[in-house]
Amino acid sequence: MKSVRIRCRGEGEESVVICGKGAFGALARRGVPEGGGIVFTDRNVEALYGDRIAGALGGLPVHVMPAGEKNKNERTLFSLLDAMARAGIRRNSVLIAVGGGVVGDLGGLAAALYMRGIDCVQVPTTLLAQVDSSVGGKTAIDFHGAKNLVGAFRQPGRVYADPLFFSTLPAREIRCGLGEIVKHGALHPPLFRELLRNRARLTDPEFLSEIVPENIAFKASVVRADPHEAGIRKSLNLGHTTGHVLEMASKRLSHGECVLLGILFESEFARRYTGCDEAFLGDLALLCRTALRRMPPLPDLSASAALALLDKKNSAAGVVTVTAPVAEGKYELLSLPFAEYAAGLAEIKEKLC
Repeated sequence: MKSVRIRCRGEGEESVVICGKGAFGALARRGVPEGGGIVFTDRNVEALYGDRIAGALGGLPVHVMPAGEKNKNERTLFSLLDAMARAGIRRNSVLIAVGGGVVGDLGGLAAALYMRGIDCVQVPTTLLAQVDSSVGGKTAIDFHGAKNLVGAFRQPGRVYADPLFFSTLPAREIRCGLGEIVKHGALHPPLFRELLRNRARLTDPEFLSEIVPENIAFKASVVRADPHEAGIRKSLNLGHTTGHVLEMASKRLSHGECVLLGILFESEFARRYTGCDEAFLGDLALLCRTALRRMPPLPDLSASAALALLDKKNSAAGVVTVTAPVAEGKYELLSLPFAEYAAGLAEIKEKLC
């Protein structure tokens, strides 16, 4: 096991990420918190790991949500808050979110809101949640058709990222996590080269368990420097502006698949508007296509392109900001007029297909 500590600049609280084999056992050994708490999970995780969760956290009430991104909304959020109030959760209690990115985002937001903030422990059960969404304190729900429109920054007290959960992940969930791993690689040269060297092992659970701690350590270094996304943390949105458009337009593609596709799209924007490293973009495209296995059918983007105008990185009305990869470890923020961005999407879609 490895511990990664995140003490953000200008903030007193520290978040500790315990990652690697045995991390879940460390949570069990820590036991039920003195102030009590509540476990929040979804139906899929409960079916697979309900007994294990009860064994580790027996005695705590459990609130279960329907699984899936479509339930990452205000109804599910207020259902959880209602359960917390009925369970008598207090300021010194803890919410323990056990699940993927949807459970983590919703649980984190509920913890940030309840009594103006209680402690949250994240137990990410998907590859994507372990390498990305459970680390860094971003919490949110989808709202008015836009991804993560309502949320808050609040660091979890602890994160327990154990590869034991990978054994029950379907192949598509592994690809979903690879979206964030490839993104981190584009921004962190040592990881990028490791991914290229091990391209044939990208879906090997043993390889993934080896590189999860490196991914967590890299993201933690960015979060420490910029906890509220005022500067360098915007780099972590690579692939996400267009990825979110694809995700909301498709309804069938997973978040990670959309991030991989978003990286391909935004690499093309880099070619158009920056002095990029062509060899790097070629290697990055190779990793994306390897992770995807095949190019999925892409949705019609003519209407959904407007969703990019709701992206949180945009700095002005009518402008879409894209995090474009330009070289190993380097990126540029491109602010494109919406009409130019929308036309580019249509042209790039034709090229990629």
